[in-house]
Amino acid sequence: MMMSDEAIELSVNGVLHRVQASPDMTLLSFLRDTLGLTGTKNGCGEGHCGTCTVIVNGKAQRSCLLRLGRLRGAQIQTVEGLSTPTTVHALQYAFVHQGAVQCGFCTPGMIMAAKALLDANPDPDEAAIRAALAHNLCRCTGYVKIVAAVREAAEMVRRGEVQVPRERAEALVSGGVGKSAARLDGIERATGALRFTADLSRAGQLYGRVLRSRYPHAQVLSIDTSEARRAPGVVAVFTASDVPGRKHFGELVADQPVLAVDRVRYLGDAVAVVYAETEAQAAAALDLIRVEYRELPVVDGPEAALAPGAPQVHEKGNLLKDVHIRKGDVAAGFAEADIIVEGTYRTPFIEHAYMEPEACLAEPDGEGGVVVYEGSQGPWPIHEQIVASLALPPEKVRVVHMPVGGAFGGKEDVTLQILAALGAWRLGRPVKMVMGRRESIRVSTKRHAEVVHFRTGAKRDGRLTAMEVTIHADTGAYASLGPSVIFRSASFACGPYVVPNVKVDAYLAYTNNVPCGAMRGFGNPQVTFACELQMDELARRVGMDPFALRELNALRPGSITATGEVLTASVGAVPTLEAVRQALVRVELPSPRPGKRIGVGVAASFKNVGLGGGLKDEAEARLQLQADGTLLVRTGCSDLGGGAETAMAQLASEVTGVPLRSVRVHTGDTRLDPRGGMTTASRETFITGNAVVAAARAWRERVLEEAAEALGPDAPADGVAQPGPALDLREGRIVAVADGRELLSLQELAARLADEGRTLEAVGHYAADSTRAYKDVPAGTYDPAEHRLHVAYCFGTQAAVVEVDEATGEVEVLRVIAAHDAGTIINPQAVEGQIEGGVMMGLGYALSEAFVMREGQIVTDTLRKLGVPGIERLPEITAIPVEDPHPEGPLGAKGMGELPTSATAPAIVNAIYDAVGVRIRELPATPARVREALAARQG
Repeated sequence: MMMSDEAIELSVNGVLHRVQASPDMTLLSFLRDTLGLTGTKNGCGEGHCGTCTVIVNGKAQRSCLLRLGRLRGAQIQTVEGLSTPTTVHALQYAFVHQGAVQCGFCTPGMIMAAKALLDANPDPDEAAIRAALAHNLCRCTGYVKIVAAVREAAEMVRRGEVQVPRERAEALVSGGVGKSAARLDGIERATGALRFTADLSRAGQLYGRVLRSRYPHAQVLSIDTSEARRAPGVVAVFTASDVPGRKHFGELVADQPVLAVDRVRYLGDAVAVVYAETEAQAAAALDLIRVEYRELPVVDGPEAALAPGAPQVHEKGNLLKDVHIRKGDVAAGFAEADIIVEGTYRTPFIEHAYMEPEACLAEPDGEGGVVVYEGSQGPWPIHEQIVASLALPPEKVRVVHMPVGGAFGGKEDVTLQILAALGAWRLGRPVKMVMGRRESIRVSTKRHAEVVHFRTGAKRDGRLTAMEVTIHADTGAYASLGPSVIFRSASFACGPYVVPNVKVDAYLAYTNNVPCGAMRGFGNPQVTFACELQMDELARRVGMDPFALRELNALRPGSITATGEVLTASVGAVPTLEAVRQALVRVELPSPRPGKRIGVGVAASFKNVGLGGGLKDEAEARLQLQADGTLLVRTGCSDLGGGAETAMAQLASEVTGVPLRSVRVHTGDTRLDPRGGMTTASRETFITGNAVVAAARAWRERVLEEAAEALGPDAPADGVAQPGPALDLREGRIVAVADGRELLSLQELAARLADEGRTLEAVGHYAADSTRAYKDVPAGTYDPAEHRLHVAYCFGTQAAVVEVDEATGEVEVLRVIAAHDAGTIINPQAVEGQIEGGVMMGLGYALSEAFVMREGQIVTDTLRKLGVPGIERLPEITAIPVEDPHPEGPLGAKGMGELPTSATAPAIVNAIYDAVGVRIRELPATPARVREALAARQG
């Protein structure tokens, strides 16, 4: 209960504030809700993430933990206090310059923690930097470039360059394809100026809060909302009967209720929603809703779910999908084998742990429709589901894509969007809904937990003869993206290797756990872990170097995959293996400390680019000349922090000849921008990028045609090469090819067109329509075109160096070398950032992370309990982008957002075996599991 308001005086960014406020109010709430300083973020509200870090009386503090009553007379500085209209702080400049800004949600807190450090110590070593940032989590960058940015800023501060002109910072946005251009909105993110969904507010808005299920599995007998409706400030309470259209949602299978109808299947099921004048009133009203349940038996694992007589989660049964991959004769393959290795591997649920919890703001449009502001991975798919549940014509729903504070697959599904839109549309007022971190963890989808039984056969020379794999995966209470995930697990189970005889059986089961959906790697990390431990064991059994065994069996141009696809180009398995092997040779391994042992492990992986499997996978881009001579690129893609918008701008710049600083990108407004699919499956660079390139070529051609017409007789002629004027577009200027003379600026051309009532734009479209649905690989000859599962693949290899404490089981990762083939590299710095971030996510998967449920109840309900790795776990990461251009990619590019996660965990676990001789077949490899394995080995 909040205390009575008192007079409180404190200074924020040099401005004295005298306010009447509750002494119990958090500083975070005061800054955001009272002063409107939304650069300070709320990532958890419990002091676990550091996104709310500010400086209080010279020290970095987490503002969610501080109460106003203890801050009388305090001097407070927020991220907004570091910059001016004409300058930015050295830290803000360095974060952009070094590529330390990805999604940007954690960035203000990181910068403020680093600012407190540099104020006290302008020459910190790396240990001091890590200590200063110990309370700040980042899920995107892998921390490497954050450390580099603090180092650069420290050097600048020591030179007296504390403030940097904005023009200098903005000039970092420069360079076409192959250049490490800073992200387009990097300065906005680093200064805290960029607004995420939770930073939005509207006059007269209502606040929505959701009542979640009390039980993981129960029948809903009755819901009494009468007392809640009478509560102070409550405007409405809705249940399932208030949903006018489709009462279930789901991207692949509409099986999840918008609001529970007669049954709940996991703890996150929405039962009712309250709309009230304040957030506190909405929260209080939840306690007044009376729900009568009848508990049902809980199904808590896939193997139990598929056992005879198991309780049924859905009426149609617990088996959501099964996948069967067949190639050759697996029995004959094992009969031919000289050596067979076999094992069962277990991987846990994983929480995405993006720093930005889910949020949504919806408002009536005044014309019977609704506008929804949200940060998902695909505004168009979200739009379709809102339309279905509200039973509105599509044109009456507008979804506006907001900046996304990380996603990693976890923001493909509907969370708050339908409920916020429903409230705004029905009540005629704006509705804001924001999840707290614990609610986000309770509700959001997870990486699938899988049990993988793996059997591999090989000849004595190491050549593979057969693989047989059985997968049981837990999709939780609802389908989400599970059917596609289990297919990826099955189709990539055999790794980046030529395996002549394959049998894979995969089963996806409903349970009463939190639903599982897309997560970085999309079913690939689970099976890569199993496959790469098998390959490591096989290498030792045949007495081969682990690199040599993998290279012997690696896919190459002309190889046939486990699904029957003949690879023709951009097959980077061997190049990435060689890159890591060569880099590892140059590494001098440290001498182990007393009681500890050093080990080295390697793992390889590959993954699809694009949806594939015959699914519709297309994108459109529209390029428009603006009145000021700049180029506006419109697409439907969502930038989740990986730099997709900047990549699209670089492609457009490269093709058109317009400098990057003059290219703007607008994405994801379903009324203004072209239709686009989900940002998923590493598809944006390839699919949307191809659409941008097509539009850019057409736009450039139109510009030169219009310029020739505008110049008339003054246009230089080219009667030798081809009829017509000899014009070119360079650095945003129309010039004569012969001597480079500027003849017309784009601004002048735009003005001439405007005088004639015309505009200049071009549209590009790309469809990856050459893929086919999977079918078994027949014996003998067949048509390879019928087995083209995907348009392209990314390949990667990673090596890990670890130190293992034999007494405690503690594992420290000292170094990771990661080489990844992304086709033509559009932005080297961005690719490095994706690799580094993926490595750290994989490190957490290997050693510390698990989302734990028991009997449908959540055990790990905070970021701290989830084991998300902080900067203290950062190893030395060597990121090696490998260029192997793809003939169908945009200027040869492919994409690479997901794959760096996959090979990290098996490389680390293989290194543990190399160090101490024990195999950890269940993730994460916690100290307890390592100790148990060591004890078991000793008898």
